[in-house]
Amino acid sequence: MRPWLRPGLLGLHAFAVVAVGFCVVMGLWQLGVYDSRQDHERADQQSVPRVDLVGLWGPDEPFEGRLDHRPVRVEGRFAPAAEQVWVTGRELHGRRGVWLVAPVRVASTDASLLVVRGWAPEAGELPAVPAGDVVFDAVLQPSEGSSEPFDPAPRTIGSLSIPALTNVMSGDLFSGYAVGTSSSVTEGLRPVTLPAPDVSWTVGLRNLAYALQWWVFAAFALFMWWRMASENVAMQRAEDEAEPGFDPPVA
Repeated sequence: MRPWLRPGLLGLHAFAVVAVGFCVVMGLWQLGVYDSRQDHERADQQSVPRVDLVGLWGPDEPFEGRLDHRPVRVEGRFAPAAEQVWVTGRELHGRRGVWLVAPVRVASTDASLLVVRGWAPEAGELPAVPAGDVVFDAVLQPSEGSSEPFDPAPRTIGSLSIPALTNVMSGDLFSGYAVGTSSSVTEGLRPVTLPAPDVSWTVGLRNLAYALQWWVFAAFALFMWWRMASENVAMQRAEDEAEPGFDPPVA
């Protein structure tokens, strides 16, 4: 190690440490900016104004990206309590349980919107539904993929899949569902924690590219340090060996 610690190389070592450290820190800073852009995009999606469901989305329309996590006001009437279903495998604060889902016949339409009323630790007797015409707040969500099939005895299903529930519910269904956020909907059930909206990884892509670029600079600086230092050490050893009276170390 002695040739690597010659005074002539100490400055190069110090410069390499500073250059690599600076590039790594700048890359981490740009990565933090990228994460912030992603968080701001999620916040923007969740801060849109609440509007009436009717007029925003119809029962014959597909669930588009603009509807994901959209807060809406729903007006309609709950179907009989016997038409509710339990969706299994749902976690809340680390506990595994079920969602209670009820169809709501939306006013001015001939279709029902599936509404998550709340969370319970296990499936049981179906509770009563709010009577008469109701108006409540909810947040729209896309249909889930199919998993465990519907079990008619306990009225349970493994996912909130609209296609899978089409044959279970009476009448037409909206192509997505909603999570109720009003206390009049939950009625004793624990409110469901809404998942964070999906944000494309391309949001803030320039900052992510800058982060990668800085780390490439760090790798290049490390490579140049190794090349320059190793060549300097090799040259110094060659000069030492060329001096008269040089006594090479015994292996």
